[in-house]
Amino acid sequence: MHPRLEYLYERIESQRQKLLQPLLKLSNEKLNGHPTDKWSINQIVAHLIAAERLSVGYISKKIQGIETLADTGLVDELKMVLLVLSQRLPLKFKAPKVVVENTTQENDLKKLEEEWDTVRADLKKLLEQIEDDQVRRKILKHVRMGMINIQHTLRFFGEHVGHHKPQIDVLLR
Repeated sequence: MHPRLEYLYERIESQRQKLLQPLLKLSNEKLNGHPTDKWSINQIVAHLIAAERLSVGYISKKIQGIETLADTGLVDELKMVLLVLSQRLPLKFKAPKVVVENTTQENDLKKLEEEWDTVRADLKKLLEQIEDDQVRRKILKHVRMGMINIQHTLRFFGEHVGHHKPQIDVLLR
């Protein structure tokens, strides 16, 4: 695996473990309870998994023709800066319809963790297929940013978890 991809993957895996470990000690009532107009902790986790699962599925198709894909450039790097900022600011975004439609209603955190484990294992297998000269290829269509490369994708996964972490923290109080 390309060293930069390995670094980014390990970083999001560590972040995921830090998110899940304290949650695994909570009751189902705490994990599934929520104010009427907000998501529960488990719904937030399921949303994160759905976004990643759909992305991994898209990448697994695009990787078949990775040689034909264009590289990202300066404009794409600037878009990524905007994406990072959007995830770090306390802004609310409506989840894309496709993500909402593919978000499981699972209310058992252990099963959600197992699903996320599978998604991340599939992601790791894809990362191992990407050659050093392919890390800048436009391989994922982000709903708001357009085509992004695999490094951007991994950074987005981390930013996406970070964006939803404050929601979880509020529900833990």
